[in-house]
Amino acid sequence: MPEPDQSIGKKILGFFIKEAEEPAPAIATGSPPAQRAVPRPPTADVSTPNAGQSDSGTRGTIDDKFAQHLADVLAQNNPPGPDYFEFRETLRSLQNLGLTEDKQYQAAWASFKALSGTTDVNLLTGTANQYVAALNKDRDGFGKSVETALTERVGGLQNEQQKLQRENEALAEQLLEIQKQIDANNTRLTTIGGEMTEQSAKIEQNRQNYDATFTHFTSQIKADIDRIKQYLN
Repeated sequence: MPEPDQSIGKKILGFFIKEAEEPAPAIATGSPPAQRAVPRPPTADVSTPNAGQSDSGTRGTIDDKFAQHLADVLAQNNPPGPDYFEFRETLRSLQNLGLTEDKQYQAAWASFKALSGTTDVNLLTGTANQYVAALNKDRDGFGKSVETALTERVGGLQNEQQKLQRENEALAEQLLEIQKQIDANNTRLTTIGGEMTEQSAKIEQNRQNYDATFTHFTSQIKADIDRIKQYLN
């Protein structure tokens, strides 16, 4: 399977995450989507969170790996020809010119019409909504991976905990010579509680990070859609 077009993913990433901005080749809008590798949804792993994040944090933060993943999802769904992203790129280039917001959108629209040869603003809102739909589909897949991870990892520890508790109930009724086995199981039970808390916290932190990153992407797109409808219709 061919590698995804990294220049497109990095460029789209720069539309949403300012720190990711860097010179990149122009988007090859003529490249058919079928030639791009479909990005795999991120897994709900338990890797160490980014620096500055707490394992037990309850609120997500924008995560670099999820930001790059979502950018790749958008790149994979980038159709041939100018669309919402070319408009957004032009809009971003106007931000430092001192124009009011409505003038920025109108200027970007004028530039986009010259580039695309269309006067139908629905091309912008339509493709923007397609990108939102692609991100929603990816979030559904990520949510399933979170549930699978919880079932396989935390569920496995819960099963082990219940098994050891049943063993202890039986061992307690036996002779004193098996006390060592009971003590060994009790030691393991002590560590299982901590492991369950740790695994759950890390998986939940990943879920929160993904949701925060997802919200960051979709809120910007939806805000543009609202402004396009407000200023350009």
